[in-house]
Amino acid sequence: MLKVYSPYDRSLIKEIPTVGKKEVEQALSIAHGLFLDQAKWIPPYERMDVLERTVELMKSRVEQLTKTAAGEGGKPWQDSQVEVLRAINGVKLAAEHISQIKGEQVPMGLTRASEGRLAFVTREPIGIVSSVSAFNHPLNLIIHQTVTAIAAGCPVIIKPALTTPLSCLGFMDILKEAGLPAGWCQAIVCENDTAEQLVIDNRVSYFSFIGSAKVGWYLRSKLNPGTRCALEHGGSAPVIVEKDADLKELLPALLKGGFYHSGQVCVSVKRVFLHKDICDSVAHELAEMAGKLIVGNPMDKKTEMGPLILPREVDRIEEWVNEALAKGTRLLTGGKRISATCFQPTILLNPPADIRVSTQEIFGPVVCIYSYSNREDAIKLANALPFAFQASVFTKNIDVALDTVKKLNATAVMVNDHSAFRVDWMPFGGRGASGLGMGGIPYSIHEMTREKMMVIKSPVL
Repeated sequence: MLKVYSPYDRSLIKEIPTVGKKEVEQALSIAHGLFLDQAKWIPPYERMDVLERTVELMKSRVEQLTKTAAGEGGKPWQDSQVEVLRAINGVKLAAEHISQIKGEQVPMGLTRASEGRLAFVTREPIGIVSSVSAFNHPLNLIIHQTVTAIAAGCPVIIKPALTTPLSCLGFMDILKEAGLPAGWCQAIVCENDTAEQLVIDNRVSYFSFIGSAKVGWYLRSKLNPGTRCALEHGGSAPVIVEKDADLKELLPALLKGGFYHSGQVCVSVKRVFLHKDICDSVAHELAEMAGKLIVGNPMDKKTEMGPLILPREVDRIEEWVNEALAKGTRLLTGGKRISATCFQPTILLNPPADIRVSTQEIFGPVVCIYSYSNREDAIKLANALPFAFQASVFTKNIDVALDTVKKLNATAVMVNDHSAFRVDWMPFGGRGASGLGMGGIPYSIHEMTREKMMVIKSPVL
């Protein structure tokens, strides 16, 4: 049995059964059988109907879905409710995009050999999709890794994070109630070594992973030839702030981008490069704002920042911050644990470039600020790490903004907004050590289909 605990007070929420290799094999066999028998494929209009009914069911259960997500994940109630609403919109986007799964005509007759032919490319489901999810968005990530496959016409098997499986299981019940035929979306709650079979099995055609780079790249090395994959890992998002930045927009954006879900987001604001002329004043004002954040029980609607997912993460963050302070870093606010599960919102000024808070993803409520005098030097420091995901730049000068966007190594650069901005129809993914492939509802659906060419030869053409 798996015990699911509240990340805030470590109280037991629920015990649920886990499965072993026998059940994983059964799930793969069911999914494979559905895919091989095209008579069992769900036609596009039925997929749309199922997902549209899913939207309506989720709309009627926003409070319950929010309670489950906040309770098991630790994200404050208000932010968890935003996640639920995003998840509902994600299902809606997937349903709408089914009509856009289409091919195109390929011109013929351009050479003598191609005369008398018509050619078309169509798109069809790629096969079994195997998805391994993360804890930090316990409902919305599940949506991105399941309804995309359903929309594409693929059977999907999803393994939720063991710390946050309840939102996933609740969503499985909603899909069933919405009329999704049995076997087309199966949830597997199991230990990681058992879940590896979901990755290495030769019946799997597409592997979707959200989690740490160490695990993601390891699992990719185990894939069978021909299995496509999308890997979404973390990063240490840089923000370049020029001296002409609008501080009224900048400060609340950095606060939200840095401390949303206690910094446990792959594109959280982590490294802020402030022009020297405004560095001291902006850093201290941001620290004052961070120090006023209400930290505590995520189920309390007044809470602005909740716990870390596990006590060991508090231990790790405390160790990294203490290392920074021992190396001469200035502490502007925070720096200490509040409890076994909560850590103070922390602002560090000018930590050395070679310590962990500067070189690794801290994945916690810590923002590092660095003073710079030359923007080119700041960009070089921003690009110095092996991972790259999203970034941002604050300036009123359009030429400076465009030049910075061009030079930052990132898959997306926000101008005058924090690095964690995202909507679910935009492309989303890392480069370098931060991942492979591109997420976002329409992009994932496209990845989960493949081309098929048809060439018709006729003497009348």
